[in-house]
Amino acid sequence: MTALEEGVFFFTRQTGILSALSVACGAGSRTETAMDGESLSDRTVFDLASVTKLFTGMSAMKLKEEGALDFGKPVAFYEPRFTGLREVTVGQLMGFAVSLQTEGRVDACGSREEARDCLFGIHSAGPSGPRAYSDMPAMVLKYVLEAVGGMPLDGLVRRLILEKAGMTETWARVPEVRKKDCMCYDHEFRIENGREIFREGPEPGVPHDPKAALLQGNSGDLCGHAGLFSTRGDLIRFCRAVLAGRIVGEKSLREMALNRTGRKMPDGSWSQFLGYQCYVRHPQQYYSEIPVYMGARAIGIAGFTGNHLSLDPERNLFVIFLGNRVKDRLTVLIPEKGKTLMDYGLAEDGQGSVCRPDGKTVLSSVHYVHQKDAHLHAAVAKTLGLREVPFYLS
Repeated sequence: MTALEEGVFFFTRQTGILSALSVACGAGSRTETAMDGESLSDRTVFDLASVTKLFTGMSAMKLKEEGALDFGKPVAFYEPRFTGLREVTVGQLMGFAVSLQTEGRVDACGSREEARDCLFGIHSAGPSGPRAYSDMPAMVLKYVLEAVGGMPLDGLVRRLILEKAGMTETWARVPEVRKKDCMCYDHEFRIENGREIFREGPEPGVPHDPKAALLQGNSGDLCGHAGLFSTRGDLIRFCRAVLAGRIVGEKSLREMALNRTGRKMPDGSWSQFLGYQCYVRHPQQYYSEIPVYMGARAIGIAGFTGNHLSLDPERNLFVIFLGNRVKDRLTVLIPEKGKTLMDYGLAEDGQGSVCRPDGKTVLSSVHYVHQKDAHLHAAVAKTLGLREVPFYLS
């Protein structure tokens, strides 16, 4: 058994945190892979969830390179329907610099049209706080990029990224013939402040994210924050193309990797470290989406369904995790006031199981992200012979 397989098995067999996991990592021309879990193959199509933001961000960088998009101009200059964003620039959206608010929840709207109207009513609520990461900037960027590029976002992503990388198995609208290959994210269970939520019956090819499910559905009208579906093989092609400079130039990659939100707070804690529609290295590894063997120029992103992608252009490294933390799993547990995870029968790190209202016992994937360093990134480092890169604040 390889180190990479051991790392995968920790999640799928030893703990059951994930129902399935497919992994790829590469250094130079070398690529290593491993997979395990239900109905998993090289043809499995995963819901990329928020990994979609990386495609939105790189599309914006490419339009900037082409001289079509000016990050210093207001959002409303390109898309006048965003009347509440006349003072917010495209660059501020890209770098999570402002907190954006709508009058109601987009995913609580009764129709796609109502949800779009709600989004167009968005406005700035001032500078972003310690937890600056949000879906909202990418949701707005979709319409900015479409106005600049003169076509729907899925077409732009195809022209600017997918075709250049040779990605033929990545879609906003999964072809009917491939829906049978879609990973199943059914029977998700959540507990939020005492409220029990059970989701079942998702349609293959419809995004798991509630906002994208409403706005995009199975229409193929790609949202900026979520909505892409892809295979492990295609994401390897994506990483190779980015590292080879075939998607955006070196200067753009450097701009994406600049820390734009991270700072030390008065209480001694750190805010989130974010670049342009991605995470960058954080001084406390527990909170970092970037593995310790990647450096200051690395970028990364995670997806709620169980995904992670990170790249280090300086070291020519990439890592891809495509997992399923949703199917028959407790994905979220927000304890009631005065309680902890342990009051619900879980371990402090989120591992364990709970009983659903229907009487079925399900495993927990709560806080699974904090298991990645010890059990997956460590396996990647061992496999590729990588050492820890010291963090420095740029």
